[in-house]
Amino acid sequence: MGTTQQTDQHRSAHQRRRQLLEAADRVVLRDGPKASMNAIAAEAGITKPILYRHFGDKGGLYRALAKRHTDALLGALKAALDAPADRRARVEATLDTYLAAIEARPQVYRFLMHPADNAVDAQLPEQGFDVGRHSAPLLRRLGEELAVVIEERVDLGPDSAQLARVWGHGIVGMMHAAGDWWLGERPCSRAQLVSSLADLLWGRLALVDDRAGSPGL
Repeated sequence: MGTTQQTDQHRSAHQRRRQLLEAADRVVLRDGPKASMNAIAAEAGITKPILYRHFGDKGGLYRALAKRHTDALLGALKAALDAPADRRARVEATLDTYLAAIEARPQVYRFLMHPADNAVDAQLPEQGFDVGRHSAPLLRRLGEELAVVIEERVDLGPDSAQLARVWGHGIVGMMHAAGDWWLGERPCSRAQLVSSLADLLWGRLALVDDRAGSPGL
């Protein structure tokens, strides 16, 4: 009975946490970087102390939301890499998947990647929330995950693990910087940006061989 009760409690807590994250998502979609703990608690129908009990502070909530959205993005990126197409088409599909994700939910992207000016009243402790400090690990995770995929699928020769990490973090940095600029200014179509970024990557990617036994890149 004790084990069953603990399992039920764990399942209930997990479900409640998921419901709170869904409420936070709704507020972030509406308010972007200005989303506050007060607004999220109100959306969830609870008090702010209960929200703190689940996540600690806004940083804890941010990390949980970042993991939720990063997991989804990584799944979509890997699906693009696994698509039945030639390498150039998969590279373009992967770039387009990232850009489509930030275009579809710009408020979520801005919440995760940008601090907001006057996001909350200056008297509230949330004013000191440092988004930059929290977003750097998100980008590092994307870089490391991409590095694993590159090393598994492409034969980079000697020092392949190190080179795969260079490529992984470099590609993520390029996608992030270019996507951030594009989302803010919209200087060209998404298709044009995808093609231009793929051109930039293609010189080296076109030369390497797929690793034997892998699905390839």
